[in-house]
This record gives sequence, C-alpha cells and structure tokens, in this order.
Amino acid sequence: MDVLLQILFSGIALGMIYAVIAFGYQLTFATSGTLNFGQGEALAVGALIGLSIAAQLGYWLMLPLVLLAGALYGIGVERLAVRPALKIKSEGWIMATIALGIIMKNVAENLWGKDDVKFPSPVPEVPLQVLGANVMPMELVVVGGALALMAAVELFNRRSIYGKAVVATASDRDAAGLMGIHTGHVITFSYALSCATAAFAGVLVAPLTLTGASMGASLGLKAFAVAIIGGLTSGLGAIAGGLILGLAETFTGFYISTGYKDVPGLVLLLVVLALKPAGLFGKTAIKKV
Repeated sequence: MDVLLQILFSGIALGMIYAVIAFGYQLTFATSGTLNFGQGEALAVGALIGLSIAAQLGYWLMLPLVLLAGALYGIGVERLAVRPALKIKSEGWIMATIALGIIMKNVAENLWGKDDVKFPSPVPEVPLQVLGANVMPMELVVVGGALALMAAVELFNRRSIYGKAVVATASDRDAAGLMGIHTGHVITFSYALSCATAAFAGVLVAPLTLTGASMGASLGLKAFAVAIIGGLTSGLGAIAGGLILGLAETFTGFYISTGYKDVPGLVLLLVVLALKPAGLFGKTAIKKV
C-alpha cells in the first residue's frame, strides 16, 4: 500500500506538470484557433533562465522574472509566426511555430550548453512521510503551484475586464471584434500567457529532473496529447487529461517496465481521437450556415 501511494503521488505531480503546459495550448486555441508547437522549448528556456537567475536571487524571487521572460517569448512567437499567417488565413503558423521552437533550442544550447545540469531545489530534498509513503516536498510544490496558476488565470478571466475580453474572443472572435474588442491584442495576450505558463512549468519540474535545452521536447509533446485527451476547449479537461497520463505513465513504469511507460497514454490518445475527437471534456463546435 505504501508503494502504491508513493506511485500515486508521483503520478499526480507529473500529471499536473502536463496539465499546466496543456492549459497553455488551450489558451491560444480558444482565442485564435492556433497552437504553439514550440511550447516545450518555452518550458526549457524558462527553466534555463530560472536556473541563471536563481543563482543570484533565489528560487522564489526568480519566479516573477521567469513569468515575464515566458510572456515576452510568447509575444515574439505570436508576432513572428502566428500573426502573419492569420492575416492571410494560412496554416503556415504550424511550421512557423515549430521553426521558432527549433531556433530557440539551438540558441539555448549555445548559451547554456548541451549538457543537462541539476536545478537546485527551493525546499528540502528529504522525503516526507504522508500516509506511510515517501513524498518529495517539491512534488507538493508542483501540485500546489500548478493549481494556483490555473486558478489565478481562471479568476482573471472571470473578474477582470480584460479577462472578459479574452472569454468573449474565445466564444466568438468576429462578434467580439464587432463589439469593439481588439481581438489582435487578445490573441497576443493569450500567447504571452501561454508561454508564461510553460516557463512556469519549467521551473516547477526542473528541481525534480535535470535541466537542459532539450528537456521540453518530450514534455511539450505529451502535454499536447493531454490537451487532445482532455479537450482543447476545457480547462477541467487539461487537469483530468494530465492526471490520467501522469498516473498511467508512473504505474506502467513501475509495474511493467519503464520502456513501456509512454504506451498507455498514446493508446488512450488514439482511442479518444477515434471515439470522441473533441476530447473527454471538449465540446464539438456546431456551425450554422
């Protein structure tokens, strides 16, 4: 039972990281119908910038600066890769965001090197006893930080005027534009927020893993699978999909083999795409002509 609980806690922590990154995918898809396929690179760059700043200011004072750096990166992605494609109603943003991600990975490798390094933990690395299981304090920070970030974004959307503009643009971009909302600014903001959440996820997961320019490739891809499984139109779906994939990976890795830990999530992705393409919690859009 102790081992079972320990696997459960680890799976939840991993799943919440996936959920935060998937939440970023949802933010941009809701407002513009586009996705940043360089989201994993935003996570890696956030972790590397955080590593450099944390050495000077400490972990907690570093967090706002990493969020700012992620937001600036997101603005750059929207301006360079997404906006030109949207203007001509092209799907070119797909390859453009991938290209920018590759460029950022190469830049990161030249600035920080190709070797993975240890990210100092802001909390003690001595396991805590929770219901008889050993739980790393950083895993609790990951779960709490991920939930706090998503709750803050949801509160912003519900209570602030600009947040309501984001919701209106997500509901109907053309109607929002007719009501005087500058939808272009809203889309830019959604990309800034999306990459900020990815950068934040980077500094959350970094103390539990090694930090490097390539750390975001796998996480970004799996988070995209989570967004598809949960539904690109549902914030609850991001959390549910993240937990499903995180638990599936940890249980498979322990009870079967680490070589097969990626299989259950990908099988689930194929099943969801076949039976419910909008995702477990997503809503199928119905257009009236």
